[in-house]
Amino acid sequence: MKIHKEGRRILFFTLLALLAVNLLLYRYNAQNDGFNKVFAVISVIVFLTLLQFFRSPARRLLTHEDHIISPVDGKVVVIEDVHEPEYFDDVRKQISIFMSPINVHITRNPVSGIVRYFKYHPGNYLVAWHPKSSTKNERTTVVVESEAGPFVLFRQIAGAMARRIVWYVNEGDEVSQGEEFGFIKFGSRVDIFVPVDTEVKVQIGEKVKGGQSIIAQLKTDTPSIF
Repeated sequence: MKIHKEGRRILFFTLLALLAVNLLLYRYNAQNDGFNKVFAVISVIVFLTLLQFFRSPARRLLTHEDHIISPVDGKVVVIEDVHEPEYFDDVRKQISIFMSPINVHITRNPVSGIVRYFKYHPGNYLVAWHPKSSTKNERTTVVVESEAGPFVLFRQIAGAMARRIVWYVNEGDEVSQGEEFGFIKFGSRVDIFVPVDTEVKVQIGEKVKGGQSIIAQLKTDTPSIF
C-alpha cells in the first residue's frame, strides 16, 4: 500500500511538528513524565490517523463500458429521481455515496469517455449528508460522454471536515474508468447522475469500493443527452 501524493507533504510536516513538540516536552517538562507519555501516545494516534486517511491501496479495477463503477469507497446514502439543474436541466437518477474520514478518499472515473463539461464551485461546508450539500457546498461537477453513449454527471462535494477538493481532469480530456480524477481531503461525498432508466445495482446503506463495485448499468440505447 502506498501513500497518496496529496498526503505526503501534510504527513511530512505533521511528523516534524509532533516530533518537535515531543522533544521540547521531554527537555523542558521532564518533571511531568506522565503528561509527556500521554502526549506521545496521542501524537502517534494522530499521525497514524492521518496516515490511514491518505493511504492508496492497490486495486484490481473492474471495467466495462456499460457499467458505472463506484468512484469512491463509502456508503450509498441516496438513490432517487431528482431534477438536475446545472447541466441537464431535467430529471435524472441520483446515486450518492458518503465517505467517512476512515475511508480511502481517492475519487475515480466511474465511466470511460470524454469530459464534456467541468466546473468548480466554491461554497459552504455543510455536513456531507445534508440535502443541500449538493448545491451549497464547495464542489466540482464533471460530465462525461461515456463510451456506452449516455452522459454521466458526477460531483465531488466537500463536507463539514473537508477543506480542499483536488481534481485532475479538464474539459476535453479522455478519461478511463477506474483512473483517479481527484481527491477530497477529510470527509466528503460524491453524487452521480444518470438517465432515469439506468438499472441501479446497489441499495441504500450498501458499502461500496472505488474502482471495484458496480453501482449501475447503463442502457446503451438511451439517447446521449436530451
